[in-house]
Amino acid sequence: MTDWFKESLSKTVEAIKTVAPKKKIYFTKDELEAILLEADVEYALVEIILEQTYQEKIDREILRSKLLATLAWTKYKEPEYTAPFVELIVGVNGAGKTTTISKLAQRYKSEGKKVILGAGDTFRAAAIEQLTLWSKRLEIPIIASKQGHDSSAVAYDTIDSAKSKGFDNVIIDTAGRLHTQTNLANELKKIKLICNKSHNGAPHRTILIIDGTQGNSAIVQAKAFKEMIGIDGVIITKLDGTPKGGSVFSIAYALEIPILYIGIGEQPEDLIPFNKYEFVDGLLDSLFLDQEEAMISKAQTAKPEVIAVEEKIKEVITTHDEEALRKFLKDERLLVVKKISSNKILVNYANTPVDTHIEYKNNKWSYSN
Repeated sequence: MTDWFKESLSKTVEAIKTVAPKKKIYFTKDELEAILLEADVEYALVEIILEQTYQEKIDREILRSKLLATLAWTKYKEPEYTAPFVELIVGVNGAGKTTTISKLAQRYKSEGKKVILGAGDTFRAAAIEQLTLWSKRLEIPIIASKQGHDSSAVAYDTIDSAKSKGFDNVIIDTAGRLHTQTNLANELKKIKLICNKSHNGAPHRTILIIDGTQGNSAIVQAKAFKEMIGIDGVIITKLDGTPKGGSVFSIAYALEIPILYIGIGEQPEDLIPFNKYEFVDGLLDSLFLDQEEAMISKAQTAKPEVIAVEEKIKEVITTHDEEALRKFLKDERLLVVKKISSNKILVNYANTPVDTHIEYKNNKWSYSN
């Protein structure tokens, strides 16, 4: 599954490479600031991350913990309900609502559930037609009316049909724009009331669709929907086509509601359940060297005077026990730096900045006092 998240972040990774072209073991705060801003993490959140990071050199695990903390609200718990499970889909026009509805429907159908759609965006004839086409393609029933008809009536009829025919899932589309925000808010509130009248507790989940290409500019829009109607979860679409993947952290942190799925394509199967660990690791893989690469890098950047045992050992051996010296160096993970005297050697511990001395005394090699 991690490959899906890497694909969703491919454009973001390309953008990050303009400020961090090479993978590293750690980054400075200045470097990290540039990376996060380039990925479209909101500046206020970048400041919070940096303020709460006390190390000057930030490695993978440090950054991982900070990014995961911004996604603390992404866990979703499904409410208790009596079937059918009713979902209301909201979002502005162009965010990918209709396509996402089809993806959700296909997902439920592949799980063996009976699904019905409600074409509640009666403000636009194109929305009704598009959702109807998807319903035919997926062989999923739909309740639809003509443009301008009462959208709450469509919601009621869809739920009523689902109850009478034993459907498991109801997915209802809504308008993304009316003449004013007040009109939109009033219509969405009315639909919610009618859903509950038709089926107690419905809608069981209200999902906001956010266009990933808008990045952080979608936060204001999302907050407006949250205030209008209340949002239970978010689906972020078109994430594979934008360099603004870092906005996911800002959106989750600002809204404090779960991210349920991300969309990475136009096909019905291109809807991936959001996993914060895999998402964060997908991003970090593009920034940090893996364990093997890190070891090689450390060896290449080690102090120039530290020379591997096999290359240097002959220069320090005098009349003392060569086999014992080799064993001692190996067991203690030491590298020879230079010969100090006939029985004393400066060594380096495990290729770190720590230097110490060993000496041949009492017929054995040991650390000098």
